[in-house]
Amino acid sequence: QVQLVESGGGLVQAGGSLRLSCAASGRTFSSYAMGWFRQAPGKERDFVAAISRGMLTKYYADSEKGRFTISRDNAKNTVYLQMNSLKPGDTGVYYCAASTNFGRARDYGSYDFWGQGTQVTVSS
Repeated sequence: QVQLVESGGGLVQAGGSLRLSCAASGRTFSSYAMGWFRQAPGKERDFVAAISRGMLTKYYADSEKGRFTISRDNAKNTVYLQMNSLKPGDTGVYYCAASTNFGRARDYGSYDFWGQGTQVTVSS
């Protein structure tokens, strides 16, 4: 069992930056691949980024490449999402999730545990 708690969301102007954090409980954090997803009002939960257990492999959605960076600190049981050059279209609730199946990292159905989400609002 893994419990995930996101933080770092807020209101930012277009072009600004935010850094999201996701703290995990338990001693098995390093056993999980981690992902970030975004859900805008009235829309499905979309893949944003994912990182493998050993940090060697990272995936990004096309719209986030070059602007967002996912990282993790296994010693601190935390995964991060650095978001730069934010756009109004990045607005939504951001969720972190843990998965034992990194081969399906872009599929939200492959994740076993989810946080409660943190709101990000980007104003124009």
